Amino acid sequence: MKSFVIGKNDSGQRLDKFISKAVPSLPQSLMYKYIRTKRIKVNSKRAEISLRLEENDTVDMYINDEFFAPVAEKYDFLSASKKLSVIYEDSNIMLLDKSVGLLSHPDENEYNDTLISRVRRYLYEKGEYDPSDENSFSPSLVNRIDRNTGGIVIAAKNAESLCILNLKLKNREIDKYYLCVVHGILKKKSGILEGYMSKDETKNKVTVSSREIPGGKIMRTEYSVIDEKDGLSLVRVKLLTGRTHQIRAQFAAAGHPLLGDGKYGTNAMNKKYGYKKQFLYSYRLVFSFTEDAGILNYLNGKEFEVPDVWFYREFIDGKLTPGEK
Repeated sequence: MKSFVIGKNDSGQRLDKFISKAVPSLPQSLMYKYIRTKRIKVNSKRAEISLRLEENDTVDMYINDEFFAPVAEKYDFLSASKKLSVIYEDSNIMLLDKSVGLLSHPDENEYNDTLISRVRRYLYEKGEYDPSDENSFSPSLVNRIDRNTGGIVIAAKNAESLCILNLKLKNREIDKYYLCVVHGILKKKSGILEGYMSKDETKNKVTVSSREIPGGKIMRTEYSVIDEKDGLSLVRVKLLTGRTHQIRAQFAAAGHPLLGDGKYGTNAMNKKYGYKKQFLYSYRLVFSFTEDAGILNYLNGKEFEVPDVWFYREFIDGKLTPGEK
């Protein structure tokens, strides 16, 4: 028998989700059986699978000791790079400047060295995170940015902050601004691109239509041109909706694909400039809460910017000229 006292980071979870994380060796079929037969109880009482746990609840598990066998404390995140660019940090959140080429989360090709694994290593070595002290929570990313895009990513240090920020992101109470370089000279120097998206999951590619389509989701992107040189435009963008590949797909559909974008642009257009990086950066973040944000209310109205976007100064100084880079 073993008891777990629910801490702040584990509160709010369903009972079955908590058990799956706290006792990963316990098969799911047995877990459901043990809950049903009262071998797993909450506060000494029978509990439903869907029960939401509260702080200081006690989960008693009358199950075989083999399921509680300790796991060797070898943490994969310790093999991640120590390189991490922190824009802002407090006791609840971190704002990180993700570099181009770095994955936000593991995929089938890269597991150890990702942004989230670097964050966990950083916090572990600071003494702010120890997996052995947590039943189920680990520091998590609130938003993500594609591998070939750089910029600001939010990380939550505790479950309460993660829950709040996920809701704020969903409700569009966190404004995200981007800088990008596109091919061509835009006729309208500012405006809003609107369209409807459909996504080919097999190709991971979005198609934009000017007319409403069945199942299509509205896409709205506000933009303003900052500068123009050598057939290229430096553009500031604010996302009014948050769709897959939104900026890349909408500018391509408007006839102005991003410089360096091989998926929505063409290699022929990019080749003469010689750049292999995608010219898109999430450079500014504004917390614009319209509803209560609990422990994160102090962030309301605060703005954060990346101090140096790698292509901005090159564009302004006229260095993005054709030629091998």
